[in-house]
Amino acid sequence: MSSITALRKFVSPEIIFGAGSRHSVGNYASTFGARRVLVVSDPGVQAAGWVGDVLASLDQQGIQHVVFTGVSPNPRVDEVMLGADLYRTSVCDVIVAVGGGSPMDCAKGIGIVAAHGRNILEFEGVDTIRMPSPPLILIPTTAGTSADVSQFVIISDQVERVKFSIVSKAVVPDVSLIDPETTASMDPFLSACTGIDALVHAIEAFVSTGHGPLTDPHALEAMRLINGNLVAMIANPSDIELREKIMLGSMQAGLAFSNAILGAVHAMSHSLGGFLDLPHGLCNAALVEHVVAFNFNAAPERFRIVAETLGIDCRGLTPPQVRARLVDHLIAFKRAVGFEETLRLHGVDSSDIPFLSRHAMADPCILTNPRQSTQRDVEVVYGEAL
Repeated sequence: MSSITALRKFVSPEIIFGAGSRHSVGNYASTFGARRVLVVSDPGVQAAGWVGDVLASLDQQGIQHVVFTGVSPNPRVDEVMLGADLYRTSVCDVIVAVGGGSPMDCAKGIGIVAAHGRNILEFEGVDTIRMPSPPLILIPTTAGTSADVSQFVIISDQVERVKFSIVSKAVVPDVSLIDPETTASMDPFLSACTGIDALVHAIEAFVSTGHGPLTDPHALEAMRLINGNLVAMIANPSDIELREKIMLGSMQAGLAFSNAILGAVHAMSHSLGGFLDLPHGLCNAALVEHVVAFNFNAAPERFRIVAETLGIDCRGLTPPQVRARLVDHLIAFKRAVGFEETLRLHGVDSSDIPFLSRHAMADPCILTNPRQSTQRDVEVVYGEAL
């Protein structure tokens, strides 16, 4: 069946995009009939003042609130359960998250647990959710993870040292308030991490076996925006127009991958991040060119379009030449935003690779990778990234 006649579905939240949009959170909470809101964040975001803005907006509408900031950089099972306890004992009826991927994923997890009254571990996998979550309003403060528009939740299981994925349209938030002003509190390292994450989202969504005419335009525009503006944004942190472009690129990458799903970079990155508790964007950065080189021959025409979108002149080049240019470009781009890392630098040893590969093979993102992969393939790619 050709891709034109195949059925496609596309899910996204109601999106309000633009500087200052965070201040309208009270209005949106009141349209859900909120009486008491659980506000989920983390200490860094609270210190930056973004939580205060949210509480002020809720206060203006006369809405009570409870704040939960016990969220680690990779949100954990016990944190989700504590948040859900607080939601229940405080008799909340709406959840607002303000922060990066971690508070947003934690908030999604809290909503699942609040609705079902069961442990978050029971919902691993695709379409496991039976009850609707409470209304969910997300305010991202980083330009990269796209948890605010996606049907993914990624939680760390500290006991097993793995990250697990929950994929369901039930976790797509009801409202996403995307405010570029909030990214002003990102340091250059976080800007680089989340920017690389968003670029990888766009590339993986474009070559995914789940891609289609509804996701391709978002993926391509995201690549163009991030490739063209991330280096400048990190160099000029006070330029709000550059922030808007990166935030828009991140959002479009999110719409693309939420609907086309991802590939081996993310499957391997989730495994790595769960094992070593590393920033997700850093894991992606260490792996991206190795996975692109591995996947290239499975989708050479798609990768040629990726290369052209990233500004590489592909006229007259053979597929192996395009592949080499694309890999070089990704390495140069990573260096330009400050990434020189290899996995070994972060304590990964060749003896860890079988464990990492086993968990990567169990990740739902591997299913839509353009090249069919065995565990041995994944081990080889990890080995190259050492």
